Amino acid sequence: MAKLLIVDDEPHMRLGLKDNLEFESFEVEMAMDGAEALVKIQQQQFDLILLDVMMPKMSGLEVCKTMRKEGVKTPIIFLTAKSEEIDKVLGLEIGGDDYITKPFSLRELVARVHAVLRRGTTDQPTTKQISNAQIGQLSIDFVHYTASANGIEEKMTHKEFEILRYLLQHSNEVVSRHQLLEDVWGYQSQPTTRTVDNFILKLRQRIEANPNDPQHILTVHGIGYKLLT
Repeated sequence: MAKLLIVDDEPHMRLGLKDNLEFESFEVEMAMDGAEALVKIQQQQFDLILLDVMMPKMSGLEVCKTMRKEGVKTPIIFLTAKSEEIDKVLGLEIGGDDYITKPFSLRELVARVHAVLRRGTTDQPTTKQISNAQIGQLSIDFVHYTASANGIEEKMTHKEFEILRYLLQHSNEVVSRHQLLEDVWGYQSQPTTRTVDNFILKLRQRIEANPNDPQHILTVHGIGYKLLT
């Protein structure tokens, strides 16, 4: 039985989600704000977190940033009333795994929860496990989520690590932008391929001696990217 954490400052939303998800055979814990959520995350193991974005004290985005900085890789589905593309992109860029806009149907939410959990359990055994790597001038430790270039620490986001891991798992293969959005973000609606391009630009600045003439992460025009090792 998967264990979920619902984080939302609206009592009726928390209780409604709890009742419905327990009916779907999930074990459910609740938190009324970001600060309480972080305490529970430190004390317990969860399979997935449903995280409201707009909350007092600490927003869902701040909770996500803190989790990823501390190396907590528990999947996150953001819940929010916002629908603008920039909010979706920001949530995914800082380490979210999916995004659903209020109001939403229970059926859609349950489907997304199952999809994210399924990726977590079925993808891992079949992918090549990589604990550390050297790409160009960047040294990466995927166990502790640290990186350095020429002996200087690089502050990278959780999603940057995950993109690099995915590219390494598919090294010397062409990976499409849509593959990255589906397999790294798990975002079936694919908000924008610009999200991928922006991340690749940042990673090249860390990896390449000359980001304008990349030798490691190559663009395959009209398709996506290829990591040469």
